[in-house]
Amino acid sequence: MTGDRQLRLNLFVYPGGHHEAAWRFHGSDPGQLLDIRFYQDLARAAEAATFDGVFFADGPALADNVRYASRFRLEPFTWLSAIAAVTERIGLIATASTTYSEPYNLARLFASLDHLSRGRAGWNIVTTGAPQAALNFGLDAHPAHAERYDRAREFVDVVTKLWDSWEDDALVADQKTGLFADTDRIHPIGHEGPRLRVRGPLNTPRTPQGRPVYVQAGSSEDGRAFAARYAEAVFTAHQTLANGQEFYRDIKARAAALGRDPRKVLVLPGISPFIGSTEAEARALHEEFNELTQPEYSLQLLHRLLGLRLTADELDGPVPRALIETGGERGNGSRFQVILDIIDRERPTVRQLLHRLAGARGHRVVTGTPEQVADQIQEWFEWGAADGFNVMPPWLSGGFDLFAEQVVPILRERGLFRTAYTGTTLRDHYGLSRPESQYARRE
Repeated sequence: MTGDRQLRLNLFVYPGGHHEAAWRFHGSDPGQLLDIRFYQDLARAAEAATFDGVFFADGPALADNVRYASRFRLEPFTWLSAIAAVTERIGLIATASTTYSEPYNLARLFASLDHLSRGRAGWNIVTTGAPQAALNFGLDAHPAHAERYDRAREFVDVVTKLWDSWEDDALVADQKTGLFADTDRIHPIGHEGPRLRVRGPLNTPRTPQGRPVYVQAGSSEDGRAFAARYAEAVFTAHQTLANGQEFYRDIKARAAALGRDPRKVLVLPGISPFIGSTEAEARALHEEFNELTQPEYSLQLLHRLLGLRLTADELDGPVPRALIETGGERGNGSRFQVILDIIDRERPTVRQLLHRLAGARGHRVVTGTPEQVADQIQEWFEWGAADGFNVMPPWLSGGFDLFAEQVVPILRERGLFRTAYTGTTLRDHYGLSRPESQYARRE
């Protein structure tokens, strides 16, 4: 039974859609991918469906496989500011790297977004997995996995102090007395750590949410430990209910062990739905997308994810499991483990594996009628594998339109999802409390 629990749903926006061939599908228009009106319309549609947030992925390097797919990146703060201007309630979640950002600038960007949206900002905290990013920032090599997480922990601590550096009542703006700000309630943070030195305070007052919502994506051992300590929502990828349940239990238990309320750490797996009026129609739609994939692109993706260099002549043979190196930097990645599990559990051919990955890069792809899609969402929600989902439409905007028009009403009829917003901030939508500044006076 769900009791008073309600699903949390985000629209995960990826240029064109999450299937690698989305831009080639007859229902897509590649010409609109650099038009802000396209994204504003998507966000308005998600808000009309009372989604919790729109989530925008980002990375500080050009993808190797952009030759065959829409894998460019728009800068998320500019993008979300334009979204904020045409929406009122929906949360705005931006990805920003702790490896390739500086904490003061990042704290200002998110504080500005939270103010301008009246409390709807969320930070998807990533350490960046793309090694080619290093050369864009004057580094000779991408920092090692453990080093990136060491910096991330210190980085989040610093940004938290900066967002707390103004107490809630520091901004006075008393026109009669002439007092604009109570400087006794604005605090330099004086941080001097092994990797970062930041004096502070922030040059922006405390935001409507106190702090933007902390979101984290990554399910490696380091990622789980980081999520348990800092995250308020965790984006994750799982293929089976059992794997989802294991991750859910683990994250909640780790958070509780750190003295946190596990109910305030939301687990939100990705789900990419192909929807049809019949199951056969949905499967045919999925196959139509897979037929548009290009082997050269798919094989490049497989090399990036698993380190395997294969050719088109090997597409219909088994995946050479023995050639996959499970140690080293790549082996630490959570997506690597998801794909390895698919190989070990299903024993697919190379082509079958590539089609599995084409849909959502290791996130769970579901095909079926609206009722069947709703059934799977409800099963994971009620059986301890998810607090909600990042909805990853195969193509945009049509894939999302189908979900909003046909699946959301079923979830509402079953009492699983809201029919109207009851709050105004992303914290409200997620059921999270507003944190107090760590510098607040205890009077």
